[in-house]
Amino acid sequence: MPMHPPPRAAPDRELVKGTLPLLVLQLVSEADTYGYELIRALEERSAAAFTFSEGTLYPVLHSLERDGLVTSRWDASGGGRRRKYYRISPAGRADLADRLDQWHAFTRAVEAIVDGEPRGRA
Repeated sequence: MPMHPPPRAAPDRELVKGTLPLLVLQLVSEADTYGYELIRALEERSAAAFTFSEGTLYPVLHSLERDGLVTSRWDASGGGRRRKYYRISPAGRADLADRLDQWHAFTRAVEAIVDGEPRGRA
């Protein structure tokens, strides 16, 4: 009887790593948000398939901010605790649209291969 590896509980980290900026931009495009709130939303909306630490998320946020795709502001609402809120910029909206187009083309191509569907030439 052949041995099969056990099913993975979560997607491979390398698969997720390249999509994290896309996921963050999508969430920030929906509402201004802060880091911990992003971590919670990623986990909740993915049914716990994606769990990230602050050490993983904040470098992505800082990179997006450095590239002008998000902006940030400090807010002391909610009992005086200061939180850094992130907002998508106009350049970030354009970048998100491009990333979504690329993502959809990529996933369609992968699905065509793994589902055995022939694809016509583009």
